[in-house]
Amino acid sequence: MTARPKRTFSREFKLQVVRALLTGEKRFAQVCREHDLSETLVRRWRDQYERHGEHAWLDGVNSNSGPSTDQARIAALEAALGRAHLENEFLRRAVEALAKKGSPSGRNGQ
Repeated sequence: MTARPKRTFSREFKLQVVRALLTGEKRFAQVCREHDLSETLVRRWRDQYERHGEHAWLDGVNSNSGPSTDQARIAALEAALGRAHLENEFLRRAVEALAKKGSPSGRNGQ
């Protein structure tokens, strides 16, 4: 029995497989059978997708296909920065709203 050569899979292929599972389009065993993939590998991909979402396999850390491009890394960092900015803005507004609600003028009307 000869060993099968190591295969590498693109990010797009991994996303396609995981999305088919998560949307219920295909069952776990069906995906493994159709693409000749081990259950362990597909479970790992699913877990990575659940941890990292659409950013899975961009950073090269959780990928079997080697290091990612600088452009992909920059895009992931910019997306994270954008989310952090939105969270900061939301929290700033929440603090302002709470400050207004707790002001003495707001308590006199109650």
